[in-house]
Formats: sequence, structure tokens, C-alpha cells
Amino acid sequence: MNQTDFENQLIRHEGFKTKMYKCPAGYWTIGVGHNLEVNPISESAVIQILRDDIAIISADLERAFPVVKKLNKARYYVLLNMAFNLGITRLSGFVKMWQAVELGYWHIAAKEMLDSKWAVQVGNRATDLSRMMLTGEYHYSLEHNGVK
Repeated sequence: MNQTDFENQLIRHEGFKTKMYKCPAGYWTIGVGHNLEVNPISESAVIQILRDDIAIISADLERAFPVVKKLNKARYYVLLNMAFNLGITRLSGFVKMWQAVELGYWHIAAKEMLDSKWAVQVGNRATDLSRMMLTGEYHYSLEHNGVK
């Protein structure tokens, strides 16, 4: 059997959707007839989507704020994490934080992160990220969040 021919046949009959939709039977579906209610996506699919999303937001972050390319890994990850969570437009609203980042005033950048509505909304995430911004050290692990 030629897998590609069969895939093409299914795409022709099921359709190809990058957004969720309700199938004729009323189930939330995505892709090529993938019923999310009966068959949640696999862990490997979740990781692939995450990797795709990271690549997109990373490119957007570097385009919007070229200074991030000069930062160490920990501080880059802080800003990438915030961009992932907030989007570039909302992240650009952290004007004083960005000014501090440009000048290398890490204590001010960390303070500005915590002095925001975002910090109240995300709680420990903001605390962890501001500490990373302040120290320049990456100290977060999956075990920290109960994931192994």
C-alpha cells in the first residue's frame, strides 16, 4: 500500500482543516477527520505543535526585539516564555522592562515584570521568570512543575 496515496484519499474525502470544527455528527474535529472528543491528540502531536509554536514565536520575538539575540539563554527564555504567553503585541506593552533589558539593568527588568497585571494573572510563572531575568540563570525543570 502506498501510504501517500491513502493519505491523499482521506484528505479528499475528510477534508484538511487546521482549525477545530464540528463534524456532521457534532464532534469537535481537527486535521483530517481527527475526532478530538473520542481520540485526543497524542503526546507526540502535542510536542510537535509546541515545537511549531515555539519556532513561530521565537522568530516573531527576534524580529520585534532584536536585542533578544544578544541575551544569554536564561534571559532569552524568559522573554520567549512571556511572548508565548502574551503574544508580541501585549509583550511590547512592557515598555519599562524593555528599556531595562536594552540597558542590561536586570533588577529593573525583573521588577517591571512583577509590577504588572500579567504577574497577578500568572502567579508563580512571573515569580520564576523574574528570578531568571534577575540572575541570568536558567533553573526551571519539568520536575518543578510536577511533569516528568
